[in-house]
Amino acid sequence: MSGQLHPTNLVLIICGPAGSGKTTLCDRLLEEFPDEIQRQVTTTSREPRPGEVNGVDYHFLDPDVFEKLIQEGAFIEWAMVHGRFYGSQRKHIESILKEQKDILLNIDVQGAKSFREEQSRNAALAGKVRCIFIRPKSMQQLRERLIARGADDDAEIERRLDTARAELAAIDEFDHVITSGSREDDYKALRAYYLSLKAN
Repeated sequence: MSGQLHPTNLVLIICGPAGSGKTTLCDRLLEEFPDEIQRQVTTTSREPRPGEVNGVDYHFLDPDVFEKLIQEGAFIEWAMVHGRFYGSQRKHIESILKEQKDILLNIDVQGAKSFREEQSRNAALAGKVRCIFIRPKSMQQLRERLIARGADDDAEIERRLDTARAELAAIDEFDHVITSGSREDDYKALRAYYLSLKAN
């Protein structure tokens, strides 16, 4: 691979159950550190929604092209969600690292595992991946947050809670865990961890 990589580049991966607030945390970190951190633009096989821009919101691909890239090993991680493919292309991750920026990803637990495995065989990622899990204080806290969002019916909330229990089972695999309190406390904890990594 050509190009110089900054030795302190980080690949920050934020995971947590639906309702844990991880998307808000990612948005705030990007807003505060726009010159240091870049969001990895996910690749998807779904159609663009009105106003979405290719290469900005997502990299949009036809399903056949996406599957071909899977076969070619182009993705570090990928998943099918609601009948559509989503994934992180290796070339996009390496391109951001060449720009000497940190990368921020909001992905699921399985995706985080794929990145941890990738760094053992990819020199561009070696020693750079840090996985952070946003853990709810309790399942009741998570249930209340999902209800407050008003986006899901009772059956979907129960499905998301079941998924959360499975995700929590993998918590020991993560480099850092933030037990969720207020949105402000969660962000302060994430910010402090990021700055501690950059100081080392």
